[in-house]
This record gives sequence, structure tokens and C-alpha cells, in this order.
Amino acid sequence: MENWGRLSHLFVTVFLANFAELMVSPAIPDVTLAAVCPGKDECSAAIYLTGFQQAIAGIGSVIMMPLIGNLSDVYGRKALLSVPLVLTFIPLVVLAWKRTTNFFYAYYILKTLTAMITQSGVTCLALGYLADNVKEGKRVSAFGVLQGISAAAYVGGTLAARLLSTTQIFQVAATISILAAIYMGVFLKETTRGTDALEQPILEVTESDDGSSKALKKIDIKKIPSPRDIFRLLKSSITFSLAAFVAFFNSLAEAGLQTCLLYFLKARFGFMKDQFADVLLIAYIGATISNMLFMPTLGPRIGEETLLSLGLFAGFLNMFFDSIAWAPWVPYASASMGLFLFLSAPNLRSIISKQVGPNEQGLAQGSILGITAFANVISPLMYSPLSALFLSEDAPFDFKGFSILCVGLAWLAGFFLSIMIPILSKRRKITHISVEV
Repeated sequence: MENWGRLSHLFVTVFLANFAELMVSPAIPDVTLAAVCPGKDECSAAIYLTGFQQAIAGIGSVIMMPLIGNLSDVYGRKALLSVPLVLTFIPLVVLAWKRTTNFFYAYYILKTLTAMITQSGVTCLALGYLADNVKEGKRVSAFGVLQGISAAAYVGGTLAARLLSTTQIFQVAATISILAAIYMGVFLKETTRGTDALEQPILEVTESDDGSSKALKKIDIKKIPSPRDIFRLLKSSITFSLAAFVAFFNSLAEAGLQTCLLYFLKARFGFMKDQFADVLLIAYIGATISNMLFMPTLGPRIGEETLLSLGLFAGFLNMFFDSIAWAPWVPYASASMGLFLFLSAPNLRSIISKQVGPNEQGLAQGSILGITAFANVISPLMYSPLSALFLSEDAPFDFKGFSILCVGLAWLAGFFLSIMIPILSKRRKITHISVEV
């Protein structure tokens, strides 16, 4: 991979940032329940708080991700990357200090506000940085490696959570998060982007549905992108439009998984921090293997579209088996689907990256992450009440995993849309060639 020395510093930064952010995940349900509903294994208030936090963070991300991506196209990826890295460690420091009820709510407020930028900010800017430094034909491998690095960070963070006490988890996470910001500032080099004559900005000229071209007013990239700018980008090609819809359903399912799964496992089988960590560990070991090995080797051969569909269908199967889990070992077995589940995101990003020129990578990735953030708003509004209802004694029928099954249906919808990407793209190309002839 070209520019390996420069990219290695990006990978280290992403690893440290994700390690710190993700190692606290297994401990958060216990900390939340202890603060909101002491002594209980089931608590609707904790589920609603988690859902509300995701919704507010998602609303902010809808606005912030296109803005951050657009600004990074102008002022550089490194300059903007410092913002989410600094904001990440602020909430962690609060719980590293104390975990009383008052400190928990201080963390909750800070986390809700900072997550508007940190939730997808590092990913957005890392993708733009990779696109600046990797040729188009090798981006699927590079994006796979980036996703694999993130998954490896989750494995490391989960192992740390398994071995450390709750107090130590937040102290170590805060320290590593600060280290990530310092490392990035010292070692990561800013990128320079040039526009190839064959890669003109897609927002400058776009094709209408009948194959004719019309000039569009070029966007001033120094201003905040308007909804019209983003809409124009999304409809620039049928591939981009379908990828945006797939990204929406994929994120809808991922956010629903975060909202429901851990609380479901706690209510269904009495899982605690260590059991949560074990399930997540299995999933992310699979994700590390698939993204570090499958993406670089299979991606260029069978195509991003095939791997994308495989990952989405694996997500559905994972949720289906979890929803009907009849024994505590079933969630561990279904977590092995992580070997394929986490193929979805990097392949989506590679598909999107190839649809735009070098000076629009930040805006394109930011716009898609804005769409996924919008899904993060809708998801808890759907799944939090559903999960709280079916985990309570007032459920209309006895199926604690019903909300988990509904999460899987979102992945299934994305799967059917992903199948249409190569079909409609080829049909569009054939039609366009016929019109030219």
C-alpha cells in the first residue's frame, strides 16, 4: 500500500481513539443501571436514557458530519481531526473521577453533546485522509484495513474491560484517549490533494436521468453545505443514491443493536459486564479477521457490492438467532457472524468514494455519515419503546427478543437494496451507451 509510513500514523491514531472509546461499552449498562435504577436488572428508564442520548447525538451529527467533511476538504484532515479527538476524552474523565449519580448525569450530558461530533467524526476524517493517499483501485483494501484496525481496537478494549475493574476501565480509557490526541498532533502529516483531469468534481457537472448533461453552479466549499448541495450529490448517480439508502438501513440496525442488545441479554439471561465483553469480543475478533484478510484479498476480486450484501445478510441472521435465543450459549455462537457482519461499512465507503472526485471526498463521506446519523435519531425512537415494552411484564405477547428481530429486519431491507446496486448500475451504463450510439 502506497504512503504506508503516513497511513500507519493514521491507523495508530484511529486504534487508540477507538480503543479508549470502545473499552467502556461493556461497563456502561451496569453504570447506567446503578445510577438510574439501583439494584435492578431491568429498567425502562435506562433504556429510554440510552435511546434519547443516541437520538440527540444523531440530530447533531446530521448537521455536523457534512460540515466537518466539507471543512476538511478546505482546511485539511489533520486540523479537523483534532476536534473529535479532544472532545472524546472529556466525558471519560468525568467517570474516571467518580461514578456517583451526579457524576453519571454530568457524564451523560457531556457525552450527549460531544457525541454530535465524536460519534462519526474520526471515521469521516480518516476516510477522507485515506482517499487522499490511496489510489481508487486500492481503496477497498485500505478501507478494509481501517475497519479492521477499528475492530482490533474493540477486541483490545473489550479484553481490557474483561480484566479491569469498572473504576480502572474509565481511568485507562481517559488516559489512552488523551494519548491519541497527542500522538495525532505530533506524528500525523497533513495531506495535499490534487485534482486529476479525469476526476472532476461531481457537483460541477452531473447527468440527468436521460443521459444528457447540464451545468450546475459549483459549490463554494468554504461555506456550510446546504441541503440542496447534499441532495445534488446524492442524486448524482444511481449507485450513490442506492448506497445512501443502504447506509441508512445499515445504521438503523447498528443503532438499534446498541440500544437493545445488552439490555435484552441482561433481562433474558442475566448477563453482566464480563458476559457482555465476551460476546463483543467474539464479534470483533471476527470483524478484525474479515476486514484485515477478506477485504484486501476478496474485495478486488469479487467486488464491494458482493461483500456488502454478504455483510448485511449476516447481520440479519445474527439478530434472528439472538431474538430466539433459547440458551445462554446462543448469543456467543451468533456473535461469530461478526466475521461477515462488519464487511458492510467499509464496502459502502469504498463504493461511495469511487463516485466523487478528490476534492469532494470529505463532503461525500460526511454526507453519508450525516444520513447514518439521521438513522441514529430514528432508531432509538423506534427500538427503545419496543424494547422496553417487550422486556416488561406488560408485553402484548411473550417474546423478549421481538425488538432484536426488528433490528434484523432493517439489515434485511438493506440487503435487498444492496442487490439492486450492481443491477441498476449496469442497466444505467448500457442505456447510456445506447443513447450515445
